[in-house]
Amino acid sequence: QVHLVESGGGLVQPGSSLRLSCAASGFIFSAYDMSWYRQAPGKERELVATINTAGSTNYVDSMKGRFTISRDNVKNTVYLQMNSLKPEDTTVYYCYARNWITSREVWGQGTLVTVSS
Repeated sequence: QVHLVESGGGLVQPGSSLRLSCAASGFIFSAYDMSWYRQAPGKERELVATINTAGSTNYVDSMKGRFTISRDNVKNTVYLQMNSLKPEDTTVYYCYARNWITSREVWGQGTLVTVSS
């Protein structure tokens, strides 16, 4: 069974920080590119950040400078450090894995982040 389990979401005030974690199991984590997405009601799911198997990162322009993606191939975990959070960051965040050789992909169930005063 392949799984991605997100954690670390919660309620925070604007300007605060939060660190999301995504624990992987059931597949060779180091062989997969990892990403964070988010999706708000009435909106399409949007990419937040990606880190590939070599550790190279890419960010959506609006996220660059506030969010940081990282991975630990020993712990089979990918992280999203979120700083200077804004109310518009409120939504469900999803972890995503993809192997470009086999085309296999895995989605997590999501973790809710709420930014409100």
